[in-house]
Amino acid sequence: MKNSNSHRFRLVLTILVVIFLQRTSFAQDYSIYDSIQQLESRIKQAGNATLVINFWATWCQPCVEELPHFEKLKDKFPDNDIQVILVSLDFKSQLEKKFLPFLRDRNLKSEVVLLADQDVNTWIPKIEEEWDGAIPATIVFQGQKKEFSLGKFDSLEELGAFVQPFVADVNSPLKPVTCGGK
Repeated sequence: MKNSNSHRFRLVLTILVVIFLQRTSFAQDYSIYDSIQQLESRIKQAGNATLVINFWATWCQPCVEELPHFEKLKDKFPDNDIQVILVSLDFKSQLEKKFLPFLRDRNLKSEVVLLADQDVNTWIPKIEEEWDGAIPATIVFQGQKKEFSLGKFDSLEELGAFVQPFVADVNSPLKPVTCGGK
């Protein structure tokens, strides 16, 4: 009987530990793209959805400050197909030390990608010819339309105004791409 109780106690203790570890485990989904081609493929998958891509990093204070606005963007346009991708430019070597703890602390709901392609002189002009690589930077795609913005969005309203032309009329003519302004 004593052995049975001891076995039962260990079993219950093991179950409790497993439950505790599951509740405290890392739940944030993220992808690592080793090449810009993976991001280009993801952009194509969006189809007619409005795709908002924000380039950021954990070490960039303005980037971190604007992340909550991107997290709330879908709620601002509930009747529209909006996909938000947060593309981190953190170094892959800092994954365990900085990137994952940051995601754990922030509990981001948007799709998160770590872009590990270090050939920035090749891929940055593919995103936007005039972009020098400074962050935060945001680009919105919808079909063949795109708009680029360099700099921080100070509010959800400001970000919403930037995205609004893409959700107002999906059949509107091609919007010119601008750089360095919102």
